[in-house]
Amino acid sequence: MSWERWDAVDRYTAGLLVGEDAALEEALNASTEAGLPAIAVSSNQGKMLHLLIQIHGASRILELGTLGGYSTIWMARALPPDGRLLTLELDPAYAALAEQSIAGAGLSELVEIRVGPALDSLLALRDEGIELFDLIFIDADKKSTPEYFEQALELCRPGGVILVDNVVRDGAVVDPDTEDPGVQGMRRFLEMAAVEPRVSATTIQTVGSKGYDGFVLALLDS
Repeated sequence: MSWERWDAVDRYTAGLLVGEDAALEEALNASTEAGLPAIAVSSNQGKMLHLLIQIHGASRILELGTLGGYSTIWMARALPPDGRLLTLELDPAYAALAEQSIAGAGLSELVEIRVGPALDSLLALRDEGIELFDLIFIDADKKSTPEYFEQALELCRPGGVILVDNVVRDGAVVDPDTEDPGVQGMRRFLEMAAVEPRVSATTIQTVGSKGYDGFVLALLDS
């Protein structure tokens, strides 16, 4: 099967089960017009995040990799009125654009954006003694995923969930001789997760409008 077929199925199912949404479309359009890379989650993936948050009853979320705020909006909408989402973004221009889109979706009171290298922000959160998160979504630079996961383990509550996106990399993750730093990062992350006694994890491969990839879902021990 081809990417065109995967994309067609994504569009068909999203049309039936996700539907149109002005704020989300505006966020995508603003990102495109500003020249951001087209790497935001798909609408089906965004709704999956939304549903997982509701299923888990999460009220405190940490996101690594804001980009234009598309996934942020999906997740923040799943929060209760007293919920909170903290999202980390390296690029100040991306963060400013995301802030506008989040405001356009009416979610500014639920969302905080911190700008700077994600690892620095994670270490700062630990120094602040911030309340632990219910769910952490890691979708930042792939080569640093092992370091992000290491810090996420300390910032996620017992019984919490860590989601890591883009782990399959068109299947390149099975290549032990790869020189791609993003794939190397994902291999190191998976090897860490395999021996980490605090989590039970699985990988789900995905195809769709974003091509062939996958994600890891890890549940921390209660």
